[in-house]
Amino acid sequence: MTSTFPDISISTERLVLRPFEEADVPALTEMMNDELVTAWTSAPHPYTTRDAREWALRIAPAERTEGRGIVFAVAEFLTQRLVGIVHLSNTDWRVLATEISYVTAPWARGEGYASESALAVARWLFQDQKFERLELRTAADNAASQQVAQKIGCISEGVLRNAWIARTQTEDGGWTDLRTDVIVWSLLPEDLHGVHGDPMADTDGFSAYPSYSDWN
Repeated sequence: MTSTFPDISISTERLVLRPFEEADVPALTEMMNDELVTAWTSAPHPYTTRDAREWALRIAPAERTEGRGIVFAVAEFLTQRLVGIVHLSNTDWRVLATEISYVTAPWARGEGYASESALAVARWLFQDQKFERLELRTAADNAASQQVAQKIGCISEGVLRNAWIARTQTEDGGWTDLRTDVIVWSLLPEDLHGVHGDPMADTDGFSAYPSYSDWN
């Protein structure tokens, strides 16, 4: 029998992490068409309303129900405006390990939302779900995402050479693939000791997002 995460929401002082809803589709479409999201994730480009609806209403819920992980829509607590995504994937239920990735909307960057939401998920994962390892992978040139990893207490474990395809914008406004190294980070329950619950403002980067097939 496949194990699954519970269908829950997580709240912080400023944010609520919850399942995606139909009402999130316009904001999700706008967020995923941002240049930095295109550069550092494998999401389709351009990202259409159909892509957003498919992700929010079919693919994201299936991540949880089929035991692969869980997807949280991150929203401001007071306004309910969509801030971003936190995604747990590639979950190993025997080892009690999973991989985290995140995206932050352009308007919400610089507020510490990425580290606040990732830290909330890590604490829930270790304290409530009794997991033993959280893994994060960032492109070697993605300094913003690496800053988030450091803020939540992750430890760098090494480099996977030529392991990711990022995208870079060409002079004519198009996009071309760019092969890059990947830094592997990990967070264990004991690493959270001494990590403050009120992260300072960060630049809210993007972790290496799940494979392109997850966006189909």
